[in-house]
Amino acid sequence: MSAGNKPNYRRAVRHAARLGALLLVYVAATAMAARKEAPGVQATDTGFTIVESAKIDGATRSDYARAAGLLAQERYADGITLLQSITAKQPKLTAAYVDLGIAYAKTNELDQAEASLKHALELQPKHPIAWNELGLVQRRQGKLGDARASYEKSLAAAPGFHFARLNLAVLCDLYLADAACALDNYLIYQQAVPDDKQVAGWIANARARADKGVK
Repeated sequence: MSAGNKPNYRRAVRHAARLGALLLVYVAATAMAARKEAPGVQATDTGFTIVESAKIDGATRSDYARAAGLLAQERYADGITLLQSITAKQPKLTAAYVDLGIAYAKTNELDQAEASLKHALELQPKHPIAWNELGLVQRRQGKLGDARASYEKSLAAAPGFHFARLNLAVLCDLYLADAACALDNYLIYQQAVPDDKQVAGWIANARARADKGVK
């Protein structure tokens, strides 16, 4: 990829991460509702649903909705305080730990973010959003091999999770210099998000480097 393309590239990555956080709020709200399905991840070709089994009282439900609102307003410090209170009362509520990890990452508290996301994964080992968010944190920590493994576990749990697909492609392209990995994942991402016009240029760059035998 040429240096001139990188700024747009990074904007796209931030956009994907932001949408991933919004998706988390939706999925978490769904998980907290009364559901008949068994707890776990129910993946389809194009998405997934996460079902949690937890008894949530009205006050906790209200606090969680308020915490989600604080994160949406980028009031991360206030959101962290409220989420800490929620996890203290509901230590098995995976969604709260994932949101807490995202909030910590937004305030550059990466060690706390990593710990919170790993705690979420102890509760739900196949949580695609938690793996994806952990990959984002690990990439910022310079743990590139761990980040790749986290994105791959996210996609193993939910192959249609195109945010994780894009993050893996970008990691391979910009950080690991693995053109073949980048090309494969950009192509899959393009099929899932055909309206993303920027990806065609990224594919062309990755294909050119892959054809030259650049890793």
